[in-house]
Amino acid sequence: MTNPSWRKPFGMFLILLLILVWSIIVVSLAGLLDGLPWPVHALYYTVAGIVWILPLKPLLRWMETGKWRA
Repeated sequence: MTNPSWRKPFGMFLILLLILVWSIIVVSLAGLLDGLPWPVHALYYTVAGIVWILPLKPLLRWMETGKWRA
């Protein structure tokens, strides 16, 4: 039996940290949209809601294999 890997708990911590930092950035920049029509707000939050997922693929790969690249 092998010892459990520390990468998964640490990776989960990094994911939570990524979500926290990204949400702070998104909310901080949202003030720049004041006075703009609602479709601009909708587009901003849609893009911001999708972009944070991009760094997850290499992070999840690292959590499973220990390698950043395939």
